[in-house]
Amino acid sequence: MLAALLAGCSIAGVGAQQLTPPGVGPNPSLPPPDKNGLIPTVNIAPADQWPQGTVPVAPAGFKVTALASGLDHPRWVYTLPNGDVLVAESNKPQPEDGAKNVHADGLRGKAMGMVMKRAGAGTPSANRITLLRDADGDGVAETRAVFMKDLVSPFGMALVGNQLYIANANAIVKVPYETGQTSIASTPTKVTDLPAGANHHWTKNIIASADGSKLYATVGSNSNIGDNGMEAEQGRAAIWEVDLATGTKRLFATGLRNPNGLGWEPQSKALWTVVNERDELGNDLVPDYLTSVKDGAFYGWPWSYWGQHVDSRVKPPNPEMVAKAIAPDFGLGAHVAPLGLAFSDARMPAQYASGAFIGQHGSWNRKELTGYNVVFVPFAGGQPSGPPVQFLGGFLSKDGKAYGRPVGVALDAKGALLVADDVGNAIWRVVRSE
Repeated sequence: MLAALLAGCSIAGVGAQQLTPPGVGPNPSLPPPDKNGLIPTVNIAPADQWPQGTVPVAPAGFKVTALASGLDHPRWVYTLPNGDVLVAESNKPQPEDGAKNVHADGLRGKAMGMVMKRAGAGTPSANRITLLRDADGDGVAETRAVFMKDLVSPFGMALVGNQLYIANANAIVKVPYETGQTSIASTPTKVTDLPAGANHHWTKNIIASADGSKLYATVGSNSNIGDNGMEAEQGRAAIWEVDLATGTKRLFATGLRNPNGLGWEPQSKALWTVVNERDELGNDLVPDYLTSVKDGAFYGWPWSYWGQHVDSRVKPPNPEMVAKAIAPDFGLGAHVAPLGLAFSDARMPAQYASGAFIGQHGSWNRKELTGYNVVFVPFAGGQPSGPPVQFLGGFLSKDGKAYGRPVGVALDAKGALLVADDVGNAIWRVVRSE
């Protein structure tokens, strides 16, 4: 097997670490497929607890605190204009009435069940949003309140004017919001349905356009490579554009197996996303990626990857669609599982002031573990300008257990980086200490 993505990088080091493995960069070299057969490679870091007094490891010049701990599977973070932080405590939804759970049957289903149990993700969804407030600025929230409850596996959040939009697993909903509120009791109003059902990829993220007229919503695929038929994939593996005035929506970009984090690149003003690519083609295939999202573009899934590299497992083939597929902008390496995305700004030190922070949840379909960290990809001229560097590590123990797994990332009101850790059940805050 090829070397692990983190070969040569010390997780416990205190400096930023450059990651330059296979599958990284704007034009990564792709190995030939190494098909695993009926039983996929399953290797995930089993969930453990952070040892008392330990926190993730940031580069020199930064301090890490737990903004909050003891949460219930925190997946996503969102900073409100007044500095309050919203946390989506969420997990996969139960199968809807009559819906088949794609993980329930066969060897792949058993493998995935084992993965989720070992990873600490087999718990029921809390279905709530929690509000955190750090009034004295010491990096620890004094106020912790149930902001909303009885949601449906909530994930993405976006405030537009006085309306807070929440992406449930099955729909975008909204509630009125007033600055400073610590709880909302009003019943959410549905804005539009989102493709759901058998939620192989259930997380739905949203981001508002600069003028507040539209939302962009991510919807992951129903399966790895269309295993349940393409009818089950209608409207999935895509980013939708939702008109807030009418509630109508259209497909903005397609062929994105599992897009999650969304962000507006500050210089170009273009929409960017991070995407989890397909599994079971080998340790170093297919690279997960960071890419700008072009209106009307098709990115290959399920028939091809990284542009027009055909996935021969997908039947029947579709040469017409493969011919339309475009390659993403920047490879992050195979199986790192990028979920969170936040563009930086000048409140960070110069070396981190222009670029993207990416929360990498970590591999399960790779012999040697990779991901399990937050990386920073520098940008110049609106494009990635160098390889990822590790910004926050220490999530893996020396014996390969996971103290935590990063998911959502966001900048807080003071420019510190917030990281949702759904295994450590914490929100970490990383702030410059000099």
